[in-house]
Amino acid sequence: MPPGPAGFAPPGSTTAASPGPAGFPGGPAPSGHLAPQRPRPRPLARRLLAPVATLAGVAAAFAYVGAVDPNEPGHYPVCPMLRFAGVLCPGCGGLRSAHAFVHGDLPAALGANALAVVGYGVFAVVIAVWLVRALRGVPMRLAISPVWWWGIGAVLALFTLVRNLPFGSALAP
Repeated sequence: MPPGPAGFAPPGSTTAASPGPAGFPGGPAPSGHLAPQRPRPRPLARRLLAPVATLAGVAAAFAYVGAVDPNEPGHYPVCPMLRFAGVLCPGCGGLRSAHAFVHGDLPAALGANALAVVGYGVFAVVIAVWLVRALRGVPMRLAISPVWWWGIGAVLALFTLVRNLPFGSALAP
């Protein structure tokens, strides 16, 4: 089959094409190999948008819970699990815990929901890592293996079970 227009062979042809411009099919190989270029990092404002927006949303939620006392009836809905089944879920006391935490009363926060206070600490570490990585231009990837998810579920189930038994009343709000 003869070469196609501009010295290129038609697709599927076994005929060698006449030389073309460097880097194009049929052309001579480039004289030097260039290292693959990394994509340009996104601007700093764009990289910080997600972690700062997440932090702002959580801070706004904590500010609201700090301003509107969950210990006074009528401000927040009752936990449906507690209302209909009479069982304290892992989140029961979480709003009271957040309110006490915002006001700097750590013993009251731990008494209302110790697991929630641990969650506040975990969130603080994750958001700090996310912000530092965003500043450095390194993407944040949270790849948690299924073993960790099962472990978290087991801790939540155990916490729920213990706080609903007589000997675990210290964990009840």
